[in-house]
Amino acid sequence: MCYANKLFSPKRGLNMPDFNYETEAGAHQGRIICGVDEAGRGPLSGPVVAAAVILDPENIPDGLNDSKALSHPARERLLNILTESAQIGIGIAEPGEIDRINILWASMEAMRRAVENLNISVDYALIDGNHVPPNLYCNAHAIVKGDAKSLSIGAASIVSKVTRDRIMAEADLRFPGYGWSGHKGYPTKAHRAAVADLGRSPAHRWSFGKP
Repeated sequence: MCYANKLFSPKRGLNMPDFNYETEAGAHQGRIICGVDEAGRGPLSGPVVAAAVILDPENIPDGLNDSKALSHPARERLLNILTESAQIGIGIAEPGEIDRINILWASMEAMRRAVENLNISVDYALIDGNHVPPNLYCNAHAIVKGDAKSLSIGAASIVSKVTRDRIMAEADLRFPGYGWSGHKGYPTKAHRAAVADLGRSPAHRWSFGKP
């Protein structure tokens, strides 16, 4: 069972994320530390996607940052680098699960799955946000705005964002007309207009109210 650890200083990453949280958790002493983040809590459609990333302390890609601070080409480039230089696990909660247990708990479940889907066990998880997912097998620490403070969480934010964007582009081919390749399922004016015209698709989240 994971618990929130009070080891860490609350002030970090004022400009760019760094590796201090990972170092304090023992990354340079051989402990396996992963960063965890999710993408897709706000959209009207599509899954919530989480990623867990273990960086190699000796081979950290340049330019890692909160995915929201990066351009689409930069995120794609960094994902390609991370695929070669880091360990990555992905966890997904589909719209039906989101409707059944709500978006918060679906996000927590996606994060737990991401950690479990890493191909090696971790000693410690750094979680973006203010909640530690229940039922993790390792200890963990939740960091508010962690994607802008921890390099591992920043890497996870990139992986989860690009992975979800690709899922939505594929969904756009299966359910054409909603424009998901552009807005990725978020509640834009164009998305709401498409739902008014076409109705909801199987990929929409019914618990999010009327689009």
